[in-house]
Amino acid sequence: MSSAPEKGHTLSNPVIPGFHPDPSICRAGDDYYLACSSFEYYPGVPVFHSRDLVHWTQIGNALDRPGQLRLPPDSSSSGGLYAPTLRHHDGRFWLVVTNVSADGNLLFTATDPAGPWSDPIRLPGVRGIDPDLAWDDDGTCWCTVAGVSQVRIDPLTGETLGEPRRVWSGPPGAKAPEAPHLYRIGDWWYLLIAEGGTERCHGVSIARSRTPDGPFEPCPANPILTHRGTDHPVQNTGHGDLVQGPDGSWWMVFLGVRPGGGSPGWHVLGRETFLAPVTWIDDWPVVGEVTTDLAPPPWPLREPVAPPVRDDFELSDLAPAWISPRSRSAEDCTTKERAGWLSLRARGASLDDPGVVFVGRRQQDLSCRARTLADPAEGHGGLAVRLDERHHYGIEATAGEVRVIARIGPLRSVVASRPSDGGPVVLRIEVVATREVTEARQGPDTVVLGVEDREGGFVELARLDGRYLSTEVAGGFTGRVIGMYASVGTVHFDWFDYEPGAH
Repeated sequence: MSSAPEKGHTLSNPVIPGFHPDPSICRAGDDYYLACSSFEYYPGVPVFHSRDLVHWTQIGNALDRPGQLRLPPDSSSSGGLYAPTLRHHDGRFWLVVTNVSADGNLLFTATDPAGPWSDPIRLPGVRGIDPDLAWDDDGTCWCTVAGVSQVRIDPLTGETLGEPRRVWSGPPGAKAPEAPHLYRIGDWWYLLIAEGGTERCHGVSIARSRTPDGPFEPCPANPILTHRGTDHPVQNTGHGDLVQGPDGSWWMVFLGVRPGGGSPGWHVLGRETFLAPVTWIDDWPVVGEVTTDLAPPPWPLREPVAPPVRDDFELSDLAPAWISPRSRSAEDCTTKERAGWLSLRARGASLDDPGVVFVGRRQQDLSCRARTLADPAEGHGGLAVRLDERHHYGIEATAGEVRVIARIGPLRSVVASRPSDGGPVVLRIEVVATREVTEARQGPDTVVLGVEDREGGFVELARLDGRYLSTEVAGGFTGRVIGMYASVGTVHFDWFDYEPGAH
């Protein structure tokens, strides 16, 4: 397998679909590693590996121990971990990130990016989010944060060396200069930033200097990446990071969204990781076309497809793709209580509760199907599509009933129910993307919830508009997560499967 996509190759973007925002990338030899924001979810900061920049495998989560990641029970959704920077320097991997819910800026190190990662080194003198690390030839470590300001630090102790100072903050009047990354490339130091806010006006701009602390000269072609004001099927493009392949080619990873439906367009998977080629003209980077398998609007004919997922819960530890809001304890979530089953013990009253016991995986496809076999003999629980505490749909099994519950903002309703014999039941959620927009108010997709009967037939209980589980409705920075939960007592789940595509 080649170490980078061939020139002219049409990429199947996004390269990491679903809620994987704020990508940061580094290369060690022929291997690429990438980390993303995880916000209120535990474990935190998913880490991926690739040999070609296109095919990525999650190899772990950098913050997978309670001592590394503190997310208070009352911390808000879309809080938690913001915008990691991942770097390989002096034979070691370095990861710096902001925990906006507790502890501020934190630095971690590892010899293997799959882990284990160190306990946190606190950076109390680094003020601001989206921290970046870069090293000068003499070993000086520069930490740059949103705003944009910069300070020298000792990365082994977290001590700041001198006072922070403002540096270039983007084009005049730029909104929300953030996600800075500082690079030494050739004879220049480059400062890459995001600006315009992380919504439709998002973009990437760059400046250069002969020294790491400026003064910085802005690129005359700024922004070097944006889809603002266009009808491109990928929007909100920004928060980029550069990497050079072993063959000398250059690439940018960045976030973007795929809005669907009518006006104003709703994105439901969250911000995803995309890839584009980079060339250099007059010592400035030029970002190539964001090529995809997507047809022109109103909607893609094809989409990147993640492989099917099947988990029979036969291992003692959950795979790294499984995440939970804020925390996950062995007492509340275990595969050891009943062999070959995942057992969830409720501690929050419902999905509305920040303390709910929920284990899910990011929705990675515009259309998909998720199923699980639930045994509710000892409690209440089920299968849900979650955006946050105020926006979710679930199908819940009890000893005598299966019901569909919808939470949209301040409104919570049981929208359908069906008697149950109290035994194990297959719960099913299908997400069907809107393929043809026929009027402006049409939503991006439909979420269908139901059960499978003993013959394997599907009994639909509810068909709900997916727009209410979108960032444009709910706000925030995350995307959908599909998984299992317990609301009363203990619920056991024999297996879970996720299959991409329409059904």
